[in-house]
Amino acid sequence: MQETKILLSEKEIPRQWYNIMADMPNLPNPPLHPGTKKPAGPDDLKAIFPMALIEQEMTSERWIDIPDEVLDIYALWRPSPLYRAKRLEDALKTPARIYYKYEGVSPAGSHKPNTAIPQAYYNKKAGIKRIATETGAGQWGSSMALAGSLFGLDVTVYMVRVSYNQKPYRRIAMETWGANVHASPSAVTNSGRKILEANPDNPGSLGIAISEAVEDAATHDDTNYALGSVLNHVLLHQTVIGLEAKRQLELIGEYPDIVIACSGGGSNFGGISFPFIYDKIHGRDIKAIAVEPVSCPTLTKGEYRYDFGDTAGLTPLLMMYTLGHDFIPPGIHAGGLRYHGESPLVSQLYKDGLIEARAYGQLSVFEAAITFAKTEAIIPAPESSHAIRAAIDDALLCREEGKSKCILFNLSGHGYLDLAAYSDYLAGRLVDYEYPDEMIRESLAKLPVV
Repeated sequence: MQETKILLSEKEIPRQWYNIMADMPNLPNPPLHPGTKKPAGPDDLKAIFPMALIEQEMTSERWIDIPDEVLDIYALWRPSPLYRAKRLEDALKTPARIYYKYEGVSPAGSHKPNTAIPQAYYNKKAGIKRIATETGAGQWGSSMALAGSLFGLDVTVYMVRVSYNQKPYRRIAMETWGANVHASPSAVTNSGRKILEANPDNPGSLGIAISEAVEDAATHDDTNYALGSVLNHVLLHQTVIGLEAKRQLELIGEYPDIVIACSGGGSNFGGISFPFIYDKIHGRDIKAIAVEPVSCPTLTKGEYRYDFGDTAGLTPLLMMYTLGHDFIPPGIHAGGLRYHGESPLVSQLYKDGLIEARAYGQLSVFEAAITFAKTEAIIPAPESSHAIRAAIDDALLCREEGKSKCILFNLSGHGYLDLAAYSDYLAGRLVDYEYPDEMIRESLAKLPVV
């Protein structure tokens, strides 16, 4: 009988996170202060982050200990299962061996609690009472709401308006865990009010929501800001995914030829891939693919430039692939991938040729999601379905070439709170939208001069 599930014991949850900055051939250029355009130091960040996270953001130490209090909460769902997608393989008639790490078993249904829990822990330890944050599709906001409830922190979430309207059950989950949720742009902050004055029907973006959350944190002494992707410390926390997967595959004598994950800001791609990219840096032949939507093609069509992480220009400038901080992507259902920039770490790895990038339209992505649901039984999140699309395409290529490769992808969340998206797809209401090159050029022309 084919065994399709491999699960580590509780004792084998990694006790350290892996910091890829210790091994990268080239490190990203440092973040710059938004006013002076000089390198930002710890003092520039301490108004919105606890010092422990600032240290993790900047350290070159390879291994960072996971606090016992964080491990205790991780043990509620970690280690997450690694499955072999044998039914999908059979349906595709491919010689490829397809495995997926399933992060949808977390209480919030995605990989995001892997960093929400430690961020809440470090803020609580620093004496912070409240967290202000943003969310796109709601996975991060619900994860931060969960973490706040576990550590006794108040949480305020600015949720991108189009997702606020599309995904009411994610908002209800946040409120159930005690968070206050505002549709962004909102009338709560100066940056939100300014944007609404210019366009009352603005659908919102992650850049706008970040501006609101950063402004909220910076104007309240008891409040810090928490980010669910992009920054170094966030990707650091997510490496628990790849470290577990590496050990799980090792137990059955497997090692991936290809590692795949969707990428918006980079957290789940970095989480699954960085422990394997360590091996690539040290000479192992492995391919890592970051997958994004054609409607928000940050890596595949953006420029490698300094840019703000938010729309209002309140955050430090980051060296990253970007479409421009005022870029407003269309309201696709993969709301977690609607971000104008990419993690500086992922961006540097892409620039150095250590990873690849691929973009898909949402119709082919949902086609892959339906195939996966009918074979592997799990309804995947729209974001995660981008990785499924790439995995299927690579498996079909293996069939054409007659090669038996090992493919690993990160199923970063389930889609049971995204069923409206499936309803639209099944009813034929979804369309592909490829962002026009001229509009991307217009947005990039407004990038700050450094």
